[in-house]
Amino acid sequence: MGEKVLLVDDDDAIREILGLSIADLGYDVITAANGEEAIAAFTVNEPSIVLTDIKMPGMDGIELLRRLKQLDPEAEVIMISGHGDMDLALKSLQYEALDFITKPIRDELLVNALKRATDKIVMRRQIKEHTQNLERIVKEKSAKLVELERQLAVGQVVEGLSTAMRSLVQSFTDGPSYFNELPCFISIHNRYLEIVAVNQLYQDRLGDLVGHNSWEAYAGRQGSGNACPVWKTINEGKGLRSRETLMGVDGQELPVIVHTAPIFNNEGQVELVIELSVDVTEVGRLQEELRAAREKYHRLFDAVPCYISVVDRDHKLVEANRRFRQDFGECRMGKCFELFKHREDPCQECPIVTTFSDGQTHQWETVVTTKGGEQLIVLIQTAPIYDDKGEIEQVMEISTDITQIRQLQDHLASLGLMLGSMSHGVKGLLTSLDGGVYKVEAGLKREDPQRVREGWAIVRDKIGRIRKMVLDILYYAKSRETECVPVRLDSFGDDMAAIIGPKAASRNVEFKLEVARDAGVMDMDETAMSAALVNFLENSVDACAEDDTKPNHFVAFRIAGDADCVRFEIADNGIGMDQETREKMFTLFFSSKGSRGTGLGLFISNQVIERHGGRIDVESEHGKGTTIIIKLPRLHGEEGKARCED
Repeated sequence: MGEKVLLVDDDDAIREILGLSIADLGYDVITAANGEEAIAAFTVNEPSIVLTDIKMPGMDGIELLRRLKQLDPEAEVIMISGHGDMDLALKSLQYEALDFITKPIRDELLVNALKRATDKIVMRRQIKEHTQNLERIVKEKSAKLVELERQLAVGQVVEGLSTAMRSLVQSFTDGPSYFNELPCFISIHNRYLEIVAVNQLYQDRLGDLVGHNSWEAYAGRQGSGNACPVWKTINEGKGLRSRETLMGVDGQELPVIVHTAPIFNNEGQVELVIELSVDVTEVGRLQEELRAAREKYHRLFDAVPCYISVVDRDHKLVEANRRFRQDFGECRMGKCFELFKHREDPCQECPIVTTFSDGQTHQWETVVTTKGGEQLIVLIQTAPIYDDKGEIEQVMEISTDITQIRQLQDHLASLGLMLGSMSHGVKGLLTSLDGGVYKVEAGLKREDPQRVREGWAIVRDKIGRIRKMVLDILYYAKSRETECVPVRLDSFGDDMAAIIGPKAASRNVEFKLEVARDAGVMDMDETAMSAALVNFLENSVDACAEDDTKPNHFVAFRIAGDADCVRFEIADNGIGMDQETREKMFTLFFSSKGSRGTGLGLFISNQVIERHGGRIDVESEHGKGTTIIIKLPRLHGEEGKARCED
């Protein structure tokens, strides 16, 4: 297909005839009747050659030429005119028209004009194509040149490294050098797993192994390669780090940390391997000493007879010794106030907060509760723990259980208080006793038997009170373990009746003993239990004797039970007790008898019952009497107590 030619002329006959002529020359012809149609056809068909008449209605050929050159400067335009006007020709050439042909158009002029246009277009295309090819060739050649320069640079670097390493190997044998002065074993191995150079320390400690196989320096790595660090480095092509054991020249094994680094040749293959081994014998010894020291202090930490914990700024437990964990549970990262005090908020007087604040040691005595619910009095002492920047990181808390000490102090204090009050009581009793003795002596002197009996009754009563007071003091002052043995309850009831019966009778009180036939046997400390029940029974007798609102009084002592429990019931119709007396009757030193009571009797009785695993229920109404019910397990011990509670 030839070039596209746009033929523009307002004369239909010229367009038809001239178009056929151009088509016969092998061109693809497009026609337009005026300048506007020509612009539209040019835009759509993009012809490379335009033939246009100059004289046309509307847009003339000169204006069309100017517009076409604006659209495509490379379009070749041939101007046609019916007049050989020189001004039009010059103006057309001014707007870069290719040729100027006058009508009537001669064929040879048309052919020549089209040929010049075609040749010019072809030539321009060839120039453009050559230019593009030249740019591509320049780019390809430039890329090859850059690659060659890069390869040359790499080769120079590798050559430089190889030269450096050869110098390095040579430096081992040239006397003192940097490598010979390093405090580690340095050796160089070739790709054939041969040692080619070692530093002086290597030679002194491991022997002159130059020329030997790389693996021969290691203990337990005999055989080709045998996965020694040098073999691995050559196979993997990268540096490695591992713990190994070297064999010393004296046969002693040396633990070391080995570092290897490969050195590549021009072909990218591992040519040499440099191996640095650091003797960690001393490090191992220090680590073992550190481990032993840690274990020693950890055992000490666990063995001390107090609670030790380490707490951070958020009150979280970071560490705790064994005793702490036993009594307060596995509490790592728990809050200290939650574990120690069962609180939701930190304590107001927390010594840990104070130590974090001022860095000083502080003490605090407080009561804590174990996971089993036992309350302990502890003396807490704190100490700051600093980090490597000198700042307080944690606080150590050492808590000593001083519960027994405080109980002993309280016991001694109450004992002193009791002795003071007892002294006044004994003084009063001695005064009364003097009165009784005086009355006896007067009766004997006057031979008055009635006065003698009255005096002797006073003496006997005061002696009995003094005896009971002394026994109570002894029982309270001396810690005594419960010694339980099987006791027949009917015999026990008879013994109690023998003690209380005469006293009740002397005060006009009827004493009743009622023992169930199947009462059987129970485990008890008979001495302690007898003293405890005598206190209850004597109080009942006293309550009846003091009551003048009824003509007759009684005290009933009943014993019954089942397979697991024994029930003692003491009932009287005495004066009874008000609410305050009922609530305080088992409190130490509380007495409703004034100077006649010590406040020890029921306190001790309550302790005896508790030690036997029993429980006391009191029913009393002022003016009507009192009933005390004591429920005890038939068998001593936790199992018997549990069965009785069920």
